[in-house]
Amino acid sequence: MSPALRSALSSSLGTLPSGAWRSVAGGHSHVTYLWGPWFLKISPLPHHSALAAEVTGLQSIAETSTLRVPAVLGCGIADDLAWLALEALDLHLHGDERALGERLAALHQTTGRCYGDHPDNFIGSTPQRNLNTEIWADFFRDQRLLPLIEQLRARGHGLPEADPYLDRLPDRLPPRPPASRLHGDLWSGNKAFMADGSPVVFDPAVYHGDPECDIAMTRLFGGFGPSFYQAYRHHHPAPAEVSLIHDTYHLYHLLNHALLFGGNYLHQARDHLRRGS
Repeated sequence: MSPALRSALSSSLGTLPSGAWRSVAGGHSHVTYLWGPWFLKISPLPHHSALAAEVTGLQSIAETSTLRVPAVLGCGIADDLAWLALEALDLHLHGDERALGERLAALHQTTGRCYGDHPDNFIGSTPQRNLNTEIWADFFRDQRLLPLIEQLRARGHGLPEADPYLDRLPDRLPPRPPASRLHGDLWSGNKAFMADGSPVVFDPAVYHGDPECDIAMTRLFGGFGPSFYQAYRHHHPAPAEVSLIHDTYHLYHLLNHALLFGGNYLHQARDHLRRGS
């Protein structure tokens, strides 16, 4: 650890933990460490805005007193590095999925003034706009799908299927879903459980939108059990045309993965666009 980083952590958080810090698996834009009671994310300085946005998202969920998130201890800059310190939790892969469904349903009871209604942030390392919008189909087109399609086109992927798909987008979406507060990136890698089975979520991409966006994401890559869905649906019954709606929301994440990783994700995104155009 550089002297500048040690000094920044000490100034912000107090006495440094004893013992060595241990590298753990992290994201592709930062490295992560466990150091005593701290979970640290260290990134190159240009990624400071992403760490700051993560702080805002965690606090947005924490203030609802629904789902537990790691407590934010501090966030800052040390020379050419950005850092985020969270409480280190003893997390487990399996636990009370019914409680996870119940608490996600409670989170979704918190609503915004309109769609978006949150500072801009990131989905993975991709910037995510959250401009206040009154019409849901406009929000999902202009703040979600279109920015990614434009970035992929700038890289030489024509995506001619996208234009007719976007023209028909309002037919694929509910007209006025609740503007629920969303985790925003709720795949199985962003949830875990404490030793007593209680759920914890992290790495959010918070905004206000259709609660089915979160549920669609849980189904895209799997990893959520039947009791989760049963508990959630007790409070939020599935809407009509739920399969079509989820298929549409999957496209956002497939386009983002195509932008970040290319390969098969681009083929999957094209297939989605062709089916819906």
